[in-house]
Formats: sequence, C-alpha cells, structure tokens
Amino acid sequence: MLLKETLREIVHLQRDELKMLPIGVSREELAHIDLNNPFITIISGVRRCGKSTLLRQLMNQVSCFYYFNFEDPRAMQFEVSDFEKLNQVFAGEFGECVYYFFDEIQNVPEWERFVRRLHDLGKRVFITGSNASLLSRELGDRLTGRHLTLELFPFSYHEMLKLTESKPSSDSFQKYLEDGGFPEFLKYKDNRILHQLFQDIISRDIFTRHQIRDQKIFLEMAIYLITNVGNEFSYNRLKNQFGLGSTNTVISYLSFLEDSYLLFLVPKFSYSYAKQRSFSRKIYAIDTGMSRANTASLTPDMGRFLENFVFLHLRKSGREVFYYKNQSECDFIVKEKNKIIQAIQVCYKLTEENLQREVKGLQEALKETRAEEGLIITPDQKDEFEGIPVLPAREFIGS
Repeated sequence: MLLKETLREIVHLQRDELKMLPIGVSREELAHIDLNNPFITIISGVRRCGKSTLLRQLMNQVSCFYYFNFEDPRAMQFEVSDFEKLNQVFAGEFGECVYYFFDEIQNVPEWERFVRRLHDLGKRVFITGSNASLLSRELGDRLTGRHLTLELFPFSYHEMLKLTESKPSSDSFQKYLEDGGFPEFLKYKDNRILHQLFQDIISRDIFTRHQIRDQKIFLEMAIYLITNVGNEFSYNRLKNQFGLGSTNTVISYLSFLEDSYLLFLVPKFSYSYAKQRSFSRKIYAIDTGMSRANTASLTPDMGRFLENFVFLHLRKSGREVFYYKNQSECDFIVKEKNKIIQAIQVCYKLTEENLQREVKGLQEALKETRAEEGLIITPDQKDEFEGIPVLPAREFIGS
C-alpha cells in the first residue's frame, strides 16, 4: 500500500523520465494500433523487446494521457486498493484525460478489476506485460470480450536496418541472423547484454513466479533447448536427460519458458489433435542473437538460425505452424483459418547433394497435407525445381 503523496511523487518522476528517453525507431506494429478503438489494448512480449518504447510512441500521438510503470522499484508496494488513489492523483495533476497507459501491470494482483472499470467508463486503456500465462488467465477471467492482444517481438530485419542505418543486402541479412533484434544489443553489440537478459527472464519471469526448486537443472535445460533451436525432442527424453521426476515436470517447465516468450514449441503435423499432443515437438527461440549468445555450442548453426528466422516471421503473422515428418521431413506446415496454405522447406544452401532430399520432403508434405503452396527458403538463392519456387529469405518477408 502506498500513500497518495508517494504516488504523486512517483507519477511526476516517471513523467520526467519519459521526457528524457528517445522515441526510438517507429515499430511496425504501430500502424496496427487504433488509439480510438473501444477495446483494452494488451501489448505482450519478452522483456526488453521494446514494449515500453512502443507505449511511448503511442503516448506521443495524444495530448493528454496518464502513465504509470508498475516495474518501478519505487512502486513495489503498490496494491490493487491503490488504483483509486492513483486515479485521483492523475486527475488532480493532469486534468481529465481519456487515455491510460500502464507498463508491466501484471505485477499487481487483481489489476484487471480496475482496468475493467476504466473500460466500462469509456476510457482508452493500453497496457504491457511480459508473461503470457498471467495475462491470458486474468483476461479470460474478467476481461472477456473487452480486449485485443498484440504480441511484440524483438526488432524485425527491417527495423534493424533503420536502427543501424544499414541497407538491405546479403551481408546485413547475415548479420541480422547472427545478432537478432534486441534493440539494446543492436546498439552496443555486447554479448553480456544478452547473457544478462537471458538470466533476468529465467530469474524474474520464471523462478520468482513459480518457485522452481531445482533451479540448476531448470537453467541447464533452458540452455540446452536454446542451443538446439530447430531440433526435435520428446518430453520423455528431456525427463531422462535431466533426471526429472516425471514428464509432467518437463511439461510445466516448458510452459514456463513459453509463457516468458523465451522459447516456442512447434507440434508435429497431424489431422488428429490427439496424435498432435502425443508427438514430439520442435523448439525455436525468441531471437537468434539470444540463442547465439547463450548457446553451449562454439560455432553457431546458421542453417538453424535461418529456420528460426522463418518460424518467427510465420509466428508474427498469427498463423498456426507445424512441422512435418513421415518418410521424409518438411520444416513448416502453415495453417490459416482451418486450411493448410503452405508447406515450407528451409535450406541454408541448396546443392546438388541435398536438392533431391529437400524437394522430396516438400512434395511428400504437399501431398499429405494438401497445402496450397510449396516453397523453399534460402538466404540468397532464387530458382525453381519441379514447379516449386526457391525464394531468398528477404523476398519471402517482403524486403
């Protein structure tokens, strides 16, 4: 619980700090946010991907707004009962405003009660959060039908070009695969930034919230997974490899990693949902730079990084993604509106030695899934084999 005077001081300090911060590179998602939509707008995503900057870019478009950052150490004692006092401070200091911007609001238990009341009063509310599970559970309980969710990722290739003032090229794309898109790393190129961020996500978004007992094993498993992006695994294999008590523990650990947006699980394709749940999964990381900096491998696997890049592009598009494996393999099966629209093979370099394997896997996937289109994605090659187009990755994403 906080005194009203303390809240007033924090509010003014945070406003002053906002003025000192750069507005940053305009995020692509900015064009998809309507400041006047009647829904509560939820911006969720991994730590340090730019959620607060996007919030500042939104605030920059309105003349009167209220803002509060709940991750401020000065606000650690904030409770749900303090919201009313905070609202009184806002009105007393800045007059009557329609727009509310809240950063990392999930730190306050039962925050959704206050946000729902603001919505019912016709206010425009924009909030950020770093934990998908907490947000979805709270939204499902109390904000059903009142909110829209936008997932924010680290910088895209195009955003990286703007930040670094680089031009589209094979070299800049290769650099993006190695560096990823976390803004602070792109500015300072210090691997310690990505080491610390990885540790912060594990510690603050997982250990603190879920009271993990064997933190050493959890961390070892997280490093193993982020080292093996694009590889297949089973719950049982992970259980045995890390000496965990049951597959349920593995499932829980993986859900914590997904909720923090650090890793994503991709199921094997099947028309049977029950079979999908029983099959192995593939793992992908939130960012290839994060994977490279925290990998246990001495040399990065650029083919896996390209595959991770394609996955993230598909994930951002909001489509369902699977992998295919039967007699042959295909990297991605893409589903949209209950229809399979693409089968995609990713290959870092097509050669005479691997061409037949890549095409065969894609043709088998196309036949079984009845996908509308097949593609092979490479860094630079452009070609066509047996009616299957080969596209450079930059062309695939619309560079």
